[in-house]
Amino acid sequence: QVQLVESGGGLVQPGGSLRLSCAASGSILSINAMGWYRQAPGKQRELVATITTRGSTKYADSVKGRFTISRDNAKNTVYLQMNSLKPEDTAVYYCNAINVRVVGGPVLGLDYWGQGTQVTVSS
Repeated sequence: QVQLVESGGGLVQPGGSLRLSCAASGSILSINAMGWYRQAPGKQRELVATITTRGSTKYADSVKGRFTISRDNAKNTVYLQMNSLKPEDTAVYYCNAINVRVVGGPVLGLDYWGQGTQVTVSS
């Protein structure tokens, strides 16, 4: 009913930049918050950044000052600008939409995940 489609991943050299995008589609009435998580091989999925409808943001300490999350509420799209990338940023990045309310759906809303996009930082 709701799909999250990510794009923008790829291979980049250390110090480089990438911009991830995630567009939510479906009969969406509202999305409370959107965010990005990542999972490196052999590690647990971890929070990267989140942003609410009002623009309040939260970042993992490891990305503060390097990554910027933004959101276009009209397009139900969230972005992650990643600068000064490091090899340790290498992971699959997942988009997350929290408390998504859809036409004919539950009042409280549901959470959804994208399929993930690979980011590799290597020389």
